[in-house]
Amino acid sequence: MSFYENSVLPHIIDCACSMGQVMKLRSQVVPRAKGRVLEVGIGSAINLEFYRPDQVDLVYGLEPSHGMRRKAAANLAKSPIKVEWLDLPGEKIPLADSSVDTVLLTFTLCTIPDAHQALLEMRRVLKPGGELLFLEHGESPDEGVCKWQHRITPGWKKLAGGCHLNRRIADLIRDAGFTIVELENLYIPKAPRIAGYVYKGRATKES
Repeated sequence: MSFYENSVLPHIIDCACSMGQVMKLRSQVVPRAKGRVLEVGIGSAINLEFYRPDQVDLVYGLEPSHGMRRKAAANLAKSPIKVEWLDLPGEKIPLADSSVDTVLLTFTLCTIPDAHQALLEMRRVLKPGGELLFLEHGESPDEGVCKWQHRITPGWKKLAGGCHLNRRIADLIRDAGFTIVELENLYIPKAPRIAGYVYKGRATKES
């Protein structure tokens, strides 16, 4: 990784992903995690404060960025949640089939190069009946916003660690074999619309 990717970008991402309205949305999703949890793109571990220690046994924190794992140290130190690091990319999850109860995705799917393959891996390691909890930004249904998302994404990716503004999150989840059982779409208040259209919900692995 370059100096920018390893030392500068983690600070930018952490600031952008921990704003007040974003944290409010995280607080509505993360507490629903149960059992053995795989958090894909755990980053600086800002979700840890929202896990419920009485219902989570272990969190596998998948994060390939050394810079983000360094930045997570402070959050890990003050959390009672046990975290086991996995440092491979989302397309190669080093866990056994049907080995986790919950998969958590928060503002991560936008940056994974092969999102479809990563979701197939998440489905593989999730137990039948287990849940995928997601909070992701992506393509807006509003024509004007969507047009700018497609225009800006090529340059945006270079500055924002591969982040795509224009991924159809719900379609990606369904195409990987998940059943979406709960979905809410909204714009994050006060956020730029090109980056603030959110998909928040829950999907299951039926078999």
